[in-house]
Amino acid sequence: MTPVVLIAEELAPAALDVLACDFEVHHVDGTDRAALLAELADADAVIVRSATRIDAEAVAAAPRLKVVARAGVGLDNVDVAAATARGVMVVNAPTSNIVSAAEQAIALLLAVARNTASASAALKRGEWKRAGYTGVELQGKTVGVVGLGRIGVLFAQRMAAFGTRLIAYDPYVQPARAAHLGVRLVGLDELLRESDFISVHLPRTPETLNLIGEKELATVKPGVRIVNAARGGLIDERALADALADGRVAGAGLDVFVTEPTTSSPLFAFDNVVVTPHLGASTVEAQDKAGLAVARSVKLALQGEFVPDAVNVQAGGVVDEDVRPLLGLAERLGKVFTAVAGGIAASVTVEVLGEIVSHDVTVLKLAATKGLFTSVVEEQVTYVNAPQLAADRGVEVELVVDREVSDHHNLVTVRGELPDGRTVSVAGSVTTTGSRESRKLTRVDEFDLELDAGGVLLFFRYADRPGVVGALGSVLGEAGVNIAAMQVARREAGGEALMALTVDSSVDAELLSTVAEAIGSSRGSIVDLRDED
Repeated sequence: MTPVVLIAEELAPAALDVLACDFEVHHVDGTDRAALLAELADADAVIVRSATRIDAEAVAAAPRLKVVARAGVGLDNVDVAAATARGVMVVNAPTSNIVSAAEQAIALLLAVARNTASASAALKRGEWKRAGYTGVELQGKTVGVVGLGRIGVLFAQRMAAFGTRLIAYDPYVQPARAAHLGVRLVGLDELLRESDFISVHLPRTPETLNLIGEKELATVKPGVRIVNAARGGLIDERALADALADGRVAGAGLDVFVTEPTTSSPLFAFDNVVVTPHLGASTVEAQDKAGLAVARSVKLALQGEFVPDAVNVQAGGVVDEDVRPLLGLAERLGKVFTAVAGGIAASVTVEVLGEIVSHDVTVLKLAATKGLFTSVVEEQVTYVNAPQLAADRGVEVELVVDREVSDHHNLVTVRGELPDGRTVSVAGSVTTTGSRESRKLTRVDEFDLELDAGGVLLFFRYADRPGVVGALGSVLGEAGVNIAAMQVARREAGGEALMALTVDSSVDAELLSTVAEAIGSSRGSIVDLRDED
């Protein structure tokens, strides 16, 4: 029987051509729920964009379904967990819009520099006011790039052609990699002080939310122009409005907002602010690339071949049943390592100890690598693209195995050396009681722990002394954050100590900093593992 591919939204003709030769192609209006569910009954694959919802009900209505494809970057309208539970592959097009997104940031920057939008509006009103819209040149100016992921790199490469000086803040990129791109890495404070233009290219995470707020905007170079075409919430919109009102910021270009869709914002009142309704991926080319990419992935999947853009299938062939429980642990350890280190190491070793190494555990290195980058890059990190993300940032990841282990039946350690010479390590183990598997964080650097590797975890280093736990509890209590579990580890009384705790709700960077200050910690770390629970 010829496999059936159901197209639920408009797809580029070239993408349809990829499918037509080998499959029976059906079409349905994905927003017509009843029609969608009826058509899914015979579908082997379904391709959607953003308007069609493929949830647990839709998956259950498709007994033959093998693959769900989203012709775009996000997967908000696809229930990946429901698909995975049914053994249905989910694919998307993670790089289809990166050029369009970079070009949108450049378009906003140029529009802000030359007052294009306000001058256009004035002329259309019948006003010829050249003097009122004098702009600035880019040549010779300093452009600060916040985030050197794929889109940030494309933006920087294009900005170089304007004769600008490029600096960047990204704690997860090695200096040598930045230098190769012609970009000088600096701290965020230095970038804010030196930049004539700032463009933000980061994912939205608890640590990046309101990364540029009132305090940061008070330190920027007077007359700076700021662009955000990445994610809403990276810049505090109220603080930006205040900085525009007092003249410290000369202009801003925004394609994204903390709440979307939105038609009301204090920023809309300023003539020197250019706004667009999240158009970063809205180009003909990006839409065509997305359609072609997922059509090719669907074809590979239905032909039983390797699928590069699968987001819920691990690479490396069949994984032994005894190794599977350690996949989630290794990925979590990678996330914890990045949070505790505050950056990506130049080299990382994934060490696996115990009888488990009698099986092929290569996939654990892949899982840990995926965890290392999940919270620090813009694109979705999969088992497939994780090695390339590491290579792009000059990070070498090595696997070491040894059958010998003392305290645990199996032990996975992620250890790395940071550019400043520090060595950071985190370790964990999986225990099985009946049908229940328990993932434990057992060590952070030299401190022994026994903490569930799940939920929202906070880590603080400080000088051991009375009253620290109370001070921490008071600050979190006043913020309405409940502590679910806590452990304190120390080498000796009065020496350096580590506090690790699990809390019941999100903690943003500002609260994390407040807690650290209250207990005399140089810095706090946060890692949100709730999606893994």
